[in-house]
Amino acid sequence: MFLNQFLLLAAILFCIGVYGVLARKNGVLVLMSIELILNAVNINLVAFGAYWHANDMANVSGQVFALFVIAVAAAEVGVGLALVLLIYRNRQSIDIDDVDMLKG
Repeated sequence: MFLNQFLLLAAILFCIGVYGVLARKNGVLVLMSIELILNAVNINLVAFGAYWHANDMANVSGQVFALFVIAVAAAEVGVGLALVLLIYRNRQSIDIDDVDMLKG
């Protein structure tokens, strides 16, 4: 498979994720869109790591960076879901537009 196929897949996933972040009002769907963006980044990291070091099997820098992105994504999901639960408890809705009403 060629590098441009992976880049095209990652670009499509990234665009879907950006659209989801900008267009959705549901907090859970926004978090899912952010996960799509991070997965597109992971595809790029692994694809470029494999492309630049195709003959060097010892270099796995793309995969290592992808693991760091996965760890950050797991932390982001934990914090994001906690915020969504707090918004739901206070407003009985997970609509992102209701967040500005939580100002004190």
